[in-house]
Amino acid sequence: MTREAPETKIVDSYRIACDGGEGALGHPRVWLQIPLHEGWVECPYCDCKYVHSNFQGNV
Repeated sequence: MTREAPETKIVDSYRIACDGGEGALGHPRVWLQIPLHEGWVECPYCDCKYVHSNFQGNV
């Protein structure tokens, strides 16, 4: 069974940083690389899904 990511963000870069976005209640900052062939990546901490703008509507 799969679950939807809690949040999806459209980004313009293939390398992005995620820190949970909640200040002290977030998580350690991690750098994520969006694979060129997939166009999206999920944060291993908060499950936020980052979609590159070139793939918007395709994932």
